[in-house]
Amino acid sequence: MPSNDLPAEELRFGRIPIINVTPVVECGRIPAKAIPGEDLVIGATVFREGHDLVGVSAVLYDPEGTEIQRVRMHPVGIGLDRWGGLLRPEGTGSWSFAVEGWADLYSTWHHNAEVKINAGVDTDLMLAEGAALFRDAAQERTGDSARIFEAAAAALADTGLPVEDRLAAAASDAVLAVLDREPIRDLVTSSPRFPLHVERELAGRGAWYEFFPRSEGAKLDPATREWTSGTFRSAARSLQRVADMGFDVIYLPPVHPIGVTHRKGPNNTLVAGPGDPGSPWAIGSAEGGHDAIHPDLGTFEDFDAFVDTARELGLEVAIDLALQASPDHPWVTSHPEWFTTRVDGTIAYAENPPKKYQDIYPLNFDNDFTGLSEEILRIVLMWIGHGVKIFRVDNPHTKPLRFWEWLIKTVNEKHPEVIFLAEAFTRPPMMHALGMAGFQQSYTYFTWRNTRKELEEYFTEVSSETAAFFRPNFFVNTPDILTEFLQYGGPAAFKIRAVLASTASPLWGVYAGYELFEHVARPGAEEYIDNEKFEYKERDFAAAEAEGRSLAPYITRLNEIRHTHPALGDLQNLTVHSSTDESIVVYSKHKEVRPGDPASRDTLIIVVNTDPHSARECGVSLDLGALHLDPKDFNDDGTFWVDDLLSGQSWRWGAHNYVRLDAHFEPAHILSVRRNS
Repeated sequence: MPSNDLPAEELRFGRIPIINVTPVVECGRIPAKAIPGEDLVIGATVFREGHDLVGVSAVLYDPEGTEIQRVRMHPVGIGLDRWGGLLRPEGTGSWSFAVEGWADLYSTWHHNAEVKINAGVDTDLMLAEGAALFRDAAQERTGDSARIFEAAAAALADTGLPVEDRLAAAASDAVLAVLDREPIRDLVTSSPRFPLHVERELAGRGAWYEFFPRSEGAKLDPATREWTSGTFRSAARSLQRVADMGFDVIYLPPVHPIGVTHRKGPNNTLVAGPGDPGSPWAIGSAEGGHDAIHPDLGTFEDFDAFVDTARELGLEVAIDLALQASPDHPWVTSHPEWFTTRVDGTIAYAENPPKKYQDIYPLNFDNDFTGLSEEILRIVLMWIGHGVKIFRVDNPHTKPLRFWEWLIKTVNEKHPEVIFLAEAFTRPPMMHALGMAGFQQSYTYFTWRNTRKELEEYFTEVSSETAAFFRPNFFVNTPDILTEFLQYGGPAAFKIRAVLASTASPLWGVYAGYELFEHVARPGAEEYIDNEKFEYKERDFAAAEAEGRSLAPYITRLNEIRHTHPALGDLQNLTVHSSTDESIVVYSKHKEVRPGDPASRDTLIIVVNTDPHSARECGVSLDLGALHLDPKDFNDDGTFWVDDLLSGQSWRWGAHNYVRLDAHFEPAHILSVRRNS
């Protein structure tokens, strides 16, 4: 037996054991991620010796260390000693949380009293112990709480009342309400405080739209077949269209000068013609590098005006941070040590076998880590000075992880509002580690998850297993990615992917042309034919919408639903339900907007036919507990009303329901549970 004076810090367990606390990343060395107003699922395994019962709370502390919120946690599962609860930080900064366990004196007494009194054992003793428990607890409280406990003690001690009335007085609604707020606790034990990094809302919520500014306003002369590039000024006129669809972020591929050496031509051909603009990712020419603007797009004054216009429309500008160089980049001559030189004296160009990128030199951090890192920091800070607060980072998994940890930490210390999105389609450990290193968001495997089984597994993974460190941004397409599902699924496929992306994750993105159902791929590749990476593209969005050939109204409606339904703004509140059809995926999202107010509950049930070629009908079974229904929400027949936010129709639903979704008409329901409370 340990001596009573053994320092507690030398023991692994407190008086009430608390283990396996979540969300905790790398034993607390890395803060878990959060955004203001987001409900964080707190979990812990808490138990004690013997048969006495325990209670558990989650406690939230603000950056100053002040306790802000305390919630009772509830058992998760049966017989697992696992507890769960929700905490909600409301501001940014370095927050923390802890889990407390204690001996639940009331629950232990009440359980034993019920069992013994029903069996006729120790009736008077159990009632007397209850009276003593409430008297002692009343002395530690004031106001109504003390009076309610005193009344319970008096009733328990009143031998003139029937036994069942005396026991019932100790479990009245008034008593239980006080116990919920102020439990009777003993042997209180706390876990360590675990870090929680709360960043601004766009770090975890937002709809992204990508366009190439050189294509926005670009014109082809029909006589000469020569293009005139779009500019920041012409692209600014397209921002209203993006804002009208309800997007929050406008993302621009690299806007820097483009190299001439080994410039790629249309469809990634090796030879470019005199009018071919080249890939924006082949950064650097005689006009400058990462700290310069392509002359065709305009000047820094034009860029600043573009940022100002976006801000006035409620949009934030994200730019690409692509850490690579064309053979013509100034760095190639000023800092050749920042690249890899092969044995024949040439600089190695980028490869992703069998793909070759002869127009791009990758950077090598190992020759001059400090010098190259400081130069990149200078560039990032320069763009921040021009109003950029969001960087989409190209291929971050090809650079050292320690560099990203240093860069993001250094930038966020000066500018905590700055957000980095990782474009890393690579192995899960690297994708996850980038999140731990500081990236606020990441591209994901969602693009290639198409079947019901694949979607259910992936939604569960990103909403629960990795949510503490990996924020998924569900882009439906990119200039590099046109999946077979979109190539061959027709307009229904575009609706399906948009509904899934916009409702399953608080972050989603669209690359321009998606709303026009662009779906023709370059033969043998998962890329668009006549890819905009290598040429200008002139689109008539207005004509397509006027003629009913645009998905823009549908996308607008999806973003409207996102903005008006807070449940879609959280990541960890997704529950997968079941259907009898292998192509029908069902999931729900729930949020109590004002904690403790049932009338503020926002609950959506999303049902999607993932088969873009046919109609599907099936049974849908719901976990009603995940919907947090109030008794007042039910009709007399045990059903409740749901309103489809896409079609405007309403139905009575219950635990088991019939669904028919015709992909060619409307492949999805977004059902809002009607609240009557």
